[in-house]
Amino acid sequence: MPHYGDYQNEIYGLGLRGIVPKVPVNAALLEERAIAAMPPYLRDYVQGGCGDEHTQRSNSTAFQHWGMVPRMMVDASERDLSIDLFGLRLPSPIFMSPIGVTGLCTPDGHGDMHAARASAATGVPMMVSTLANDPLEEVAKAVGDTPAMFQLYTPRDKDLAESLVRRAEAAGYKAIVVTLDTWVTGWRPRDLNAGNFPQLRGHVLTNYFRDPVFRKLLGKPVAENLAEAVGLWARLFGKVLTWDDMAWLKSITRLPIVLKGICHPDDARRAVDAGADGIFCSNHGGRQANGGIAAIDMLADVVQAAGDVPVLFDSGVRSGTDVVKALALGARAVGIGRPFAYGLVLDGADGAAHVLKCILAEADLLMAVNGYPTLGAVRAAGVKRV
Repeated sequence: MPHYGDYQNEIYGLGLRGIVPKVPVNAALLEERAIAAMPPYLRDYVQGGCGDEHTQRSNSTAFQHWGMVPRMMVDASERDLSIDLFGLRLPSPIFMSPIGVTGLCTPDGHGDMHAARASAATGVPMMVSTLANDPLEEVAKAVGDTPAMFQLYTPRDKDLAESLVRRAEAAGYKAIVVTLDTWVTGWRPRDLNAGNFPQLRGHVLTNYFRDPVFRKLLGKPVAENLAEAVGLWARLFGKVLTWDDMAWLKSITRLPIVLKGICHPDDARRAVDAGADGIFCSNHGGRQANGGIAAIDMLADVVQAAGDVPVLFDSGVRSGTDVVKALALGARAVGIGRPFAYGLVLDGADGAAHVLKCILAEADLLMAVNGYPTLGAVRAAGVKRV
């Protein structure tokens, strides 16, 4: 049977014909080339974190103090990386985390559609952000048979929130992922020094501008009143959610509700008690709050507290090795953020698909070499603090 690791054979085969990858296969060179290719406003937003970016850096470097012990004389010639999530059988344990400026990552301004095509090409589910240049319905069509989840920035207006959720459900999304830590924007010096916040310039607001409730609230055509539409969005963005809101969230959809931003085990337990169908351990990649603990260092406690409720994870994941370590710590599925955005910048849908294939290939080959034929074996082996 084919394995994700076979992708390296394709690369080596092309190399024999003098063809090398257009998009780098490793995180450091990928980031370097993407940064060089981005316009400053996009570079600062994608690269930037909160405060002095210590937490953002720690998210990535903290993976280095978790190590795996290989097991020999194990037949790992056949590997199975598939998972069960929300009643779905998925071929791999990774997904594309939501990035609010995905739409700006390609020159045509339709990076959301490019990302969706990468999802369709790889079978890697896409978690589609509320903030997009393309309507959620069109993105859902572009992913084809690959499942997608919709990430909700909950508006202050409940009718608008319910409309977004209803649209996502009607479009075929498989879960609603509610972001908890972004009812206000964290202190981001790179954007502040440039005086740039893309949404206030009318970018990535298509899901609002196309929404019937938003248009009714605006009371006039969006295209002819862009400044007023942006102003309305700014006033409506960011409902402060409390545990009392869980009953309402559960009442407005039949889809699984995933709570994104859970990092404390007590919050994980409370989420389970409140009926959350999934928990997303994430500190927003260090973009929302500085001075915190690396997300990977909080994952095991959240997993333990969550019990049988699946825990998704992102923040600082840059490689297939990072993915396997997060799985070993108990994550059911692992989100890829900036790396796929860098792939979009360098080569659109093909670039993003290449990045996802490289991450899966590295994860698969690590499992092969370390004697872990299944994800169950990965979790049984665990990781050690080094």
